[in-house]
Amino acid sequence: MPDASRPADVQVDTYRRGGARTRVTRISTGTETGRSFVLVAGIGVASSYFEFLAPLLAEEGEVYALDLPGFGGVPASGEQPTAQFFADQVEGVLDHYGLTEPVLIGHSMGTQVVTEVLARRHRLTHAVLVSPVIDETESNALLQAVRFAQSTVRESIHIAFLALSAYLLCGFLYFFETLPHMLRYRISDRIGAGRATVLLIRGEFDRPSPRRLHSRLVARAHAARRWEIEGAAHCVVNSHAVGVARLTMRHVHDELAPKGRMPAADAAVPPAAHADLRMVLGAMASRLAEWISAARKDEDGVEQAKARHTRVLWSAYRPGSRD
Repeated sequence: MPDASRPADVQVDTYRRGGARTRVTRISTGTETGRSFVLVAGIGVASSYFEFLAPLLAEEGEVYALDLPGFGGVPASGEQPTAQFFADQVEGVLDHYGLTEPVLIGHSMGTQVVTEVLARRHRLTHAVLVSPVIDETESNALLQAVRFAQSTVRESIHIAFLALSAYLLCGFLYFFETLPHMLRYRISDRIGAGRATVLLIRGEFDRPSPRRLHSRLVARAHAARRWEIEGAAHCVVNSHAVGVARLTMRHVHDELAPKGRMPAADAAVPPAAHADLRMVLGAMASRLAEWISAARKDEDGVEQAKARHTRVLWSAYRPGSRD
């Protein structure tokens, strides 16, 4: 986890495109690399899934973690929630902030959105698809529910609470409105339209994102690498954020082998260096405050809570400091 002395600065903005809104959480440590990272979460969930990954990447450049319309307490727009619609929002964010060559990182359904952006913007050179979906040989809701359940039993209680709180903010009606579009999207057919070098990451027990899908994507992509993280499941982007960050940076620098496996010990988020009751209560309180603020549509409250949560985690995981 972060070992630098610089604190993470957090700002939360709302980007508007027509009647749609996207919440943009910007995290920076003042690192001047000229590189930026745009993080896109999966169906129903929020940018809170990147609570460990975002600060790690912020050591290498500014991070933009998105809550797309309808997710994370952001109002739905009334438009059809397709990968193409969400890609419109991501493109708008890129243009609004002047991000000409960011590294796009998508998780789960977010990989469909990132794939769609890559198909439109051939100047993008690197992207990361973590746990891509859907395997077209299993594109029905019941079978996918089974696959997610099989993966969920390998996840932690912490991740289960993150997911449940995010689904409550999203609302089950909007979730089920989005689901058919996710099931119909053929990522295998679209990945070849992009020109970026893509890194595919999956957890060892990631049943919704099977190895055969990764094989198909590698075969059809313009250029791709594939890596697996041992011991991880579908939410590898949170539970094994250290590994995802390390693989991402080696990928960006073109120092990564075309295929490989990373041991869980090298990838899992370690215990906090300064874990005590105060830290735990502080993290829980800030996350609860964020959830309540999002439910109330209080964007100022969301920003304050996200900043507090990031500071708590930064202090807890940074060696040698409790500040």
